[in-house]
Amino acid sequence: MTSMRAPEFRQIRHQDQIDTELSGELIDCWVKVSNAGGAVGFPFPPVTVEQVTPAAEQLIANLHPDRSRVVLAMVDGVLAGWLNVRRDPHPLVAHWGTVHHVQSHPTFRGRGIGAALMNHARRVAREEMGLEQLHLAARSGMGLEHCYGRLGFKEIGRRPGALRLSASDDRDEILMMLAPL
Repeated sequence: MTSMRAPEFRQIRHQDQIDTELSGELIDCWVKVSNAGGAVGFPFPPVTVEQVTPAAEQLIANLHPDRSRVVLAMVDGVLAGWLNVRRDPHPLVAHWGTVHHVQSHPTFRGRGIGAALMNHARRVAREEMGLEQLHLAARSGMGLEHCYGRLGFKEIGRRPGALRLSASDDRDEILMMLAPL
């Protein structure tokens, strides 16, 4: 049984801050969330560790304090969820960032881990990265726009039929924004 304690948060700002064990936990979470139907970058479950590992390695290799951070939610030392906050350094858009791969481990679902993680990421984006806005893209048909809406995000547009999950299942990509932070 998992603890009912509130999560503790940790940031990974550089690839040297993540060891093999933590990398494995992140990959395991990504596999389990994907295979539970989570919209976290792998649309065709089931996925394997071998499929997820290259994406995780790329994400980790691109970590940089100013441009890309992983925010972890830990409960009793166990990874309960994570997300990635990124910014483009180009001066025209450097005032806003994007949130990617928001996920809570299926073992910890229903405990507010995702909302707590998003609220913590909001503080990180504002106070540490100096961002003024956060953007994200969500897959339609999953109710994600309502979850993010409860956290203050507003729908700012859609890309109709942009995501093809199968020959008969095209989904909109919902563009959302949170401002001010």
